[in-house]
Amino acid sequence: MINADFLNSCAQDAEAPEGFDAEGPGRFFNRELSWLSFNWRVLGEAENPSVPLLERVRFLSISGSNLDEFYSVRVAGLRGLVREGVSRPSADGLTPSEQLFKIDADARALMLRQQSCWEALTKEMVRNGIHLLKPAKLTKADVTMLETVFMDRVFPILTPLAIDPAHPFPFIRNEGFALALELERVHDGQPLDALLPIPAQIERFIRLNDGPKGQMRYLLLEDLLEVFFTRLFPGYQIKGSCTFRVLRDSDLEVEEEAEDLVREFETALKRRRRGQVIRLKMSQGAPEALKQTIIEEMEVAPEEVIILKGIIGMSDVSELVKSDRHDLLWPRFTPRVPERVQDHDGDIFSAIRQKDMLLHHPYETFNTVIGFLQQAARDPDVLAIKQTLYRTSNDSPIVSALCEAAEDGKSVTALVELKARFDEAANIRQSRRLERAGAQVVYGFVDWKTHAKISTVVRKEGEQLVTYTHFGTGNYHPITASFYTDLSFFTCDPALGRDATRVFNYVSGYVRPEGLENLAISPHSLKQRLLEMLEAEAAHARAGRTGMVWAKLNSVIDPEIIDALYAASQAGVRIDLVVRGICGIRPGIKGLSELIRVKSIVGRFLEHSRIVCFGNGQALPSDEARVFMSSADWMGRNLNRRVETLVEIKNPTVHAQILRQIMAANLADQAQSWVLDAAGEYHRHDGEAQFNCHRFFMENPSMSGRGRIGTQDVPQLIHSRD
Repeated sequence: MINADFLNSCAQDAEAPEGFDAEGPGRFFNRELSWLSFNWRVLGEAENPSVPLLERVRFLSISGSNLDEFYSVRVAGLRGLVREGVSRPSADGLTPSEQLFKIDADARALMLRQQSCWEALTKEMVRNGIHLLKPAKLTKADVTMLETVFMDRVFPILTPLAIDPAHPFPFIRNEGFALALELERVHDGQPLDALLPIPAQIERFIRLNDGPKGQMRYLLLEDLLEVFFTRLFPGYQIKGSCTFRVLRDSDLEVEEEAEDLVREFETALKRRRRGQVIRLKMSQGAPEALKQTIIEEMEVAPEEVIILKGIIGMSDVSELVKSDRHDLLWPRFTPRVPERVQDHDGDIFSAIRQKDMLLHHPYETFNTVIGFLQQAARDPDVLAIKQTLYRTSNDSPIVSALCEAAEDGKSVTALVELKARFDEAANIRQSRRLERAGAQVVYGFVDWKTHAKISTVVRKEGEQLVTYTHFGTGNYHPITASFYTDLSFFTCDPALGRDATRVFNYVSGYVRPEGLENLAISPHSLKQRLLEMLEAEAAHARAGRTGMVWAKLNSVIDPEIIDALYAASQAGVRIDLVVRGICGIRPGIKGLSELIRVKSIVGRFLEHSRIVCFGNGQALPSDEARVFMSSADWMGRNLNRRVETLVEIKNPTVHAQILRQIMAANLADQAQSWVLDAAGEYHRHDGEAQFNCHRFFMENPSMSGRGRIGTQDVPQLIHSRD
């Protein structure tokens, strides 16, 4: 029996695999295969009958877009290593070519499963009044309506392209989608091959008028194009066709000594658009000659071509989720406004002055974080604001608040990270906007990303300057904050304010901070702090005291950290980990990791917060525990090549909220949990009880924001039942 309730159960008997070398590379799981395993779990939610139908479609779309990014970045990197003749194995012992071989087999199986899932979902959509029509099913009224759609919204932006010696094969952009046609001229049988690149601005699913019983009806864009292809190629008939989609290398290479970092990134983004083809997906049934032409012209190796029966471009099915069928979506949820902020009539500074406050997003509104900066921008007693920006929305209210503050004459420093993958262009635009408003924009290190989430506001109160500080585990992004689970910690503790200021000075002035009073930062002290804390737990266990560790992260892959976890387990420390995505730890191996348990939570919200709790000689949960929140996952890039923070939580209420409420509920979750075994397989909880931590957080207020109401009723791990 698989029991995902780590809070109320003990570790099961450990395995002793025959011939296993506890000191060899087999003690680690491969990073890339572990990521693919995560995407299988995402796809598992698309197949989960307890999830509303259109939310299952959303999960299917996410699994598709996730896989695209994986190929564009990770697979592209591995293929680059192979091209350069690099055969050095990763920590788990696999060379780049061996990894690519295993990835290809697993990813192809995943893509076939996506198609099977899509087929099952379309049948279920029909049962729920949502129909995807084929051209043969269109009525005359449908064709008349679609002709208007085609001529008004599609025809003006299409460019049909002949393929012949006078018209060389066109460049197809990254994620480009196209219809390839084998045509024949009607009057003389003259053949013509043609391409119809489809701009991303056109919706993939064309909404038709509702059916007689109110059915929602759609037609795929490529089917629309075939219905009206004579408007694009008059005098021709179709002999054969296919659709195809291109993925290109999307990693960026930036010169270390770039004189102007912004200009260098603008150039690099143009290079990305012309990156080498990494994967070519093509629909089944393409004419052989046409297929070979596409493959040769795109310069694609055979192993990079994937022929699929079904829909090409699985991420596009998300368009179907944007419907008015709320009965097929999650029930609407409105985040709470912390009672303590309401007690102070919305004055966030007063609420923080009362005592430290922790918000748990998305259950508590991210508008409080936005309001913190908007209030600072308009407060005449605020003198200075400093802010990190790793990812944010295009029309960011946070950037607007910073611009307002700068235009009002306040000292505003914005640390904009240009290397936030796939958000580089947006961050360049934001930096230009901030500079125009008069803010001081800092771009940080060329070779390290600044991934820390910090905001400071310096306010004059009487004769003193008080620093209000916000530390987060997630980005200052109001859109993703509505479905990412993250922590926002507000404090006016002077030591934490000084530490935050030292970090800003470090990134702007490159002077390594000395004398940090609470924070540990990477790449200098964060990893060492974690290793020291793990060794301290091992020492407690060796001395006969209780050794326990709870942690919640997105990824755990750093070999040194994993080996320290193994050493702690061997010393008698009980370790429970909630790792959403990549995990290189092999749990439950006798003599190596028998006291380590790992599970992944995949559900309505994307688990994103990073937390680690050390028992400090006591069984968890305990008031004596040492509790930390962080911006960093336990990966080499976060610990060695980024600027990250690890904040120790000392306020008793916030300490209890993280330990006894947030971590306890995550460890107790059963409904959304997958338990990792020693072989690398994930298994759903198979008991009858189904505690759901997301539902618990939606229905129960958190502790530090309660205000006058008090916290006595908060930590009980109960929620309503279906």
